[in-house]
Amino acid sequence: MTPPLSPREVFLALVNGVAEERWDDLPGLYAEQTDVAHPFDPLRAPALRSRDELREHFRPTGTSPRLRRRATNITIHETTDPEVIVAEFEYQGTVADTGEPFALPGIFVLRVRDGQIVSSRDYFDHLTAARVRGHLDALVAALDPQDVATD
Repeated sequence: MTPPLSPREVFLALVNGVAEERWDDLPGLYAEQTDVAHPFDPLRAPALRSRDELREHFRPTGTSPRLRRRATNITIHETTDPEVIVAEFEYQGTVADTGEPFALPGIFVLRVRDGQIVSSRDYFDHLTAARVRGHLDALVAALDPQDVATD
């Protein structure tokens, strides 16, 4: 029997799977019941709680431009809890249609048990992500004006 993947191995499988667009493989990195939150999401989407929700989350929509990316600048910090790591990284790439370069920094705080993600806090630059996907105007329009700070 093969031992379960370590938290480090699961993280690397996740970020490389995203970079390589292996969308069908990614949900299997998560436990059936999980808790994946994006605390910096400006629209405050609810946490993803199941593998089925993650399958939907990773499903390509066809409305976004194709991105060529790779995970770079990876630093993984192990903690005193063997299930938990903090991983800093950046997706670097280009928008396939325009050649526009981008760098999308991220930090994940992952709890991996028996080789599967049971919880994750994914901190991303959502504005850059929306811009490179061509969704920045829609994101700005979706923000509630009462939530936007004014001068």
